[in-house]
Amino acid sequence: MPSFLTFPEHFLWGAATAAYQIEGAWQADGKGESIWDRFAHTPGKTRNGDTGDVACDHYHRWPDDIRLMQSLGLRAYRFSIAWTRILPQGRGAINQAGLDFYSRLVDSLLAAGIEPGVTLYHWDLPQALQDQGGWANRDTAAAFVEYADVVSRRLGDRVKLWITHNEPAVVAWLGHSNGEHAPGINDVATAAAVSHHLLLSHGWAMPVLRQNSPDAEAGITLNINWTAPASRSAADLDFARNVDGRWVRWFLDPLYGRCYPADVTADLEAEGAFPHGVLSFVQPGDYVAIATPTDFLGVNYYNRVIVRSPAVAEADNLPPTVIPAPHDLDHWSEMGWETYPDGLFATLARVAFEYQAPRIYITENGASYADGPDADGRVHDARRLAYVRQHLVAAWRAIQAGVPLAGYFAWSLLDNFEWAHGYAQRFGLTWVNYETQERIVKDSGLWYGQAARAGGFAPA
Repeated sequence: MPSFLTFPEHFLWGAATAAYQIEGAWQADGKGESIWDRFAHTPGKTRNGDTGDVACDHYHRWPDDIRLMQSLGLRAYRFSIAWTRILPQGRGAINQAGLDFYSRLVDSLLAAGIEPGVTLYHWDLPQALQDQGGWANRDTAAAFVEYADVVSRRLGDRVKLWITHNEPAVVAWLGHSNGEHAPGINDVATAAAVSHHLLLSHGWAMPVLRQNSPDAEAGITLNINWTAPASRSAADLDFARNVDGRWVRWFLDPLYGRCYPADVTADLEAEGAFPHGVLSFVQPGDYVAIATPTDFLGVNYYNRVIVRSPAVAEADNLPPTVIPAPHDLDHWSEMGWETYPDGLFATLARVAFEYQAPRIYITENGASYADGPDADGRVHDARRLAYVRQHLVAAWRAIQAGVPLAGYFAWSLLDNFEWAHGYAQRFGLTWVNYETQERIVKDSGLWYGQAARAGGFAPA
């Protein structure tokens, strides 16, 4: 390995956020209620009852946050649009103040030399649509297309990177199968239908984005962590197949023209996911729409998951996933996620060579550590810095192997509201004091900024 790892000239060095996690201003300027507003305000749903009502107050402090990005030398910023700032009821009347907010944000990013990357859906469905069935209702896919049209007609002349959905697997399984995320539904049949309508809405929206933003790239982001069996036993191998199939192949296969994988369909059928017939929610033409070619695939990668068959776990009184040994905690983040850079390399190679993704962006990658300011006022987060460096080395290796990797977006620009975990987890390159809204760039952010400005870094 060379002493300095140089990335391609036009590689995008960026950071990512999501609207509900940082914006706050949850009722400001005509914004409607989202499912995360409702969920977070429901007692017992989030840690300490935390909500995104204020979060990082980015809605009011965005000029300062752009200056922060500029000081780091970032070339790109991935953010999401709050659907209910644009269409408070999900459809129909447009809230001009919401469109104006994002238009100002885009203009200011461009003026600062930072390319905006827009995610249309990062989990905050309008509550008005949820009241009509949410993503389990096929009509919500049509509502998403209307929303995508409104946003891309306003911003499409300036935004050159569009992402339809962030992590549809999390929306489906965590939001609708085990109820950990909004809207808090526990029903595998609902989750299966939701997964299909999310993918369908993506496929339907792609031509709209291309029409309204003809010089842009458009795609979708999936969470693809590396799944491994706890042993080579038949039971553990089959369970790893099941987990990878449900979280990865169930979404990748139809996006790349392969329909839903038969083995995962059989798994879900055995769990009662198709009460009205196997894949009854699939209508003629759906697979063609879902497989509309994308310009890129966004990959969110965080960790390796080592899984154990529930039958083996129960028989041997073991946990269903392998947990860290006390002496090995440095290799695990405070989310309980294993640091495994080789998994990023393997994941990138998989989507590039097995699915022939024409271009790939790492749209999220990061780790949660609670390090705060020391007496000198700096945040010395050595573990996060090492995590980012190690995963960028894996990304560089993937490029050398022929993976068409075009950019890396660190998760996250700011410490923020971490969904059901509330404010207990800190993923940011920038430390945030949630009481005063003070921002302090951490050592990891300073290092990443240096790498972004130099277009590379020394691997050790």
